Amino acid sequence: MKQVIFNKSIISTAVSTALMMSLSTFSANAADAVTVDKGKVEHIQVTATRRSQSIQEVPYNISAVSGDELTSANIIDSSDMMRGIAGITVVDRGYRNSGNVNGVIIRGVNVDNGTNGDVALSAVPTVATYINDTPLYANFILKDIEMVEVLRGPQGTLYGSGSLAGAVRYRMNKPDTDDFYGSVSVNFSQTDGSEGFNLNSDVMLNLPLSDNFAIRANVGKIDNDGLVDYSNVYVLDSNNYAPAANGGDLATGGPSFESVEDADTVDITYGRISAFWQASDNLTFLVSYQSQSDETGGRRQVTRGTHWTTGTEESYDEYQNGAVILEPSERDVSLTALEIEWDLGFATLTSSTSMSNNEGMAISDNSGFYAQQEWFTGLYNGTPRPLAKAVRGYDDEAIAQELRLVSNETKNNIDWVVGLYYMDQDMTAFQESYMPGWVEQVEAEGSLPLWESWGANMVDNDFHYLRKQNFTDMALFGELTYHFSDRFRATVGMRTFKNEFTNNTELDFPIWPTSQPNSSFDTKEDDTLFKVNLSYDLDEETMVYGTVSEGYRRGGANAVPSEGYLAERPEWNKYDSDSVINYELGLKGYLDGGSHSYTASVFYIDWSNPQLNTTTYWGFFVAANGEAAETKGLELELQGYLTDDLHYSVGYAYIQGEITENFYTPDAVWSEEPYKLQASKGDALPLAPEHTLSVALDYTHSMENEMYWITEVNAYYQSESQNYLGDNPTYSADIDGFAILNASTRFSAENWDITLYIKNITNEEGITGRIKEEHMGTNPAENFYGNSSKDYISLPRTIGLSAAYRF
Repeated sequence: MKQVIFNKSIISTAVSTALMMSLSTFSANAADAVTVDKGKVEHIQVTATRRSQSIQEVPYNISAVSGDELTSANIIDSSDMMRGIAGITVVDRGYRNSGNVNGVIIRGVNVDNGTNGDVALSAVPTVATYINDTPLYANFILKDIEMVEVLRGPQGTLYGSGSLAGAVRYRMNKPDTDDFYGSVSVNFSQTDGSEGFNLNSDVMLNLPLSDNFAIRANVGKIDNDGLVDYSNVYVLDSNNYAPAANGGDLATGGPSFESVEDADTVDITYGRISAFWQASDNLTFLVSYQSQSDETGGRRQVTRGTHWTTGTEESYDEYQNGAVILEPSERDVSLTALEIEWDLGFATLTSSTSMSNNEGMAISDNSGFYAQQEWFTGLYNGTPRPLAKAVRGYDDEAIAQELRLVSNETKNNIDWVVGLYYMDQDMTAFQESYMPGWVEQVEAEGSLPLWESWGANMVDNDFHYLRKQNFTDMALFGELTYHFSDRFRATVGMRTFKNEFTNNTELDFPIWPTSQPNSSFDTKEDDTLFKVNLSYDLDEETMVYGTVSEGYRRGGANAVPSEGYLAERPEWNKYDSDSVINYELGLKGYLDGGSHSYTASVFYIDWSNPQLNTTTYWGFFVAANGEAAETKGLELELQGYLTDDLHYSVGYAYIQGEITENFYTPDAVWSEEPYKLQASKGDALPLAPEHTLSVALDYTHSMENEMYWITEVNAYYQSESQNYLGDNPTYSADIDGFAILNASTRFSAENWDITLYIKNITNEEGITGRIKEEHMGTNPAENFYGNSSKDYISLPRTIGLSAAYRF
């Protein structure tokens, strides 16, 4: 078979990527491959086990995608990327608050509901996310990445708390001391529903300053016009603060409405700069700084119900949101890291030191929630222009240090990894709720003296919440592999840890100045996690493996008030850690002399004390523990070449998750029983479809003058799922399954690419979460004529043209 030789350069890597697998298969190429057999599956190198290995040699289920594939497929969003990985689903909230709530679900390990999205949650995610060796969920734009590695199943021994269901690791490109090169790219597109356009651009430069020192930098900007119309927002007064009253009648005048077209604009600026120094043959230093600033004008979420803003009941049109105020958000995130590698001969010592900060703020329309609770009339004597505005924010700062020693060669049949880890994290979350214009309306109607006689503090701020938390974690971890023979290996791993968590919360209803006691609670935990893995090579191209591994997620303190008129049950004060035991059997290898590769695995996960992010009776944000749950299923990945130029890939997962014991949460303080039923034994885990399927096909046509024409189609399908854990008419809903079809065609030459692409060809809605009308819908009896319910939809049909130039 003909062998194609490529130079080790950006240009050749792009061409070799085109000849490799589908851009949405996510079984990636080696980024630095030098020779490739045409029509053969590339041997991919990953570092998830803390040492470089072929992905088919890793004895558990792992997938990967190279940065070149992401670039060629015009994928810059993690939700888009994750759809090509078997066994993973994503709650797609768009860019608004996308760095706040981690929506990645692996193997169905999830009990949270599809209404989350605005609030910084109490319980940390079940999936850990890493930028190189730094644990951080930042949802950075996917640019200048070497490889993304997705590890299924608990990764507690090497990746610690939070990797309950798996881990996602983003390996960034390092500066190259060999060559000067760079790239410029522009992407122009339009999305269905938008009257405007999307323009994304970025620049990358690799600059070697000497034989052992180089700098690499990339900067980019995303400027997307919106597609969702806020069709009935209030016309505001001259101060742009409160709803304007019809006829100037502040006492009884109703509101006026206007439509804001394409409100969900996206403005993101991002960049990364890194410096690499080869101090000696055995010692290297890598320092990097990465940042991103997001501004969105509103939600990429649509209202399906009805409104009364015209005086009669009418349905919303496509791509309309019924909020009565605009809902912008903003976020700034940064990461500074120093990574040192020192080859000691017998082992390599790695030090990773990082500082990160992730802060953001968003405005939300809570009017539908107040209206459904009848609070406007029941608590505030009614208002002709009801508005409940929530200003929510978060600030997460962390320092992390990891020291890791990895053996360089097998001695006495043993490989090993040992390490120390420390993290100190400060987290702040707040909410200020307002009813703009309420005091003005009370004054105008003449009832101000009555409110003051009741002891009310006449302000528009009706709720104040501030939560400050600190988490410290110290751990010793390690893995040891014993090679019984060239074919048979056994690995044992452990992680022993000790952590401390403190929560200080203050909350109040400023209108009623009765002092509420601030709450402060702390927890301490220590434990040891274990992993056992056996793997055996049936032949040179086939490996069978079995794994039993433990995963852990830290507990914490809710710090809700235990006295005063906002008192909650003391059972809410703390929530325990949860844990899983994962049992997995797998088979992976190559077929037909390397023309195809496959991975097949079956798993069972036993989940103890699952943590649910929820709210108390009074609406305080908390986490609660259930008794038990489980997920089980199978995952299949197959990819290869039907001809030398025609490549295919298939990924499929069947996952069944359910509660295995009745799930109870604390009830209101005055209830006779301390607990109420949240979900019954046998209830399905939410947002976890039983079936997911991804299929891709790409064809490469070689042209004259070393040009290539690459055409690709790929599709993703997920079956129906549940929106909520349990049976609650306010939140429970069936979410329909959906399929998304994409296509692209690209011309590649030595130093340029031009790509025409279509995402979501059939314009599928792709709902991944829902806030129902029963929760935040319209209520004319409360004078609320808009509608704050919404569906989280996938990106509608987008047609674009991208161009890249490499130098």
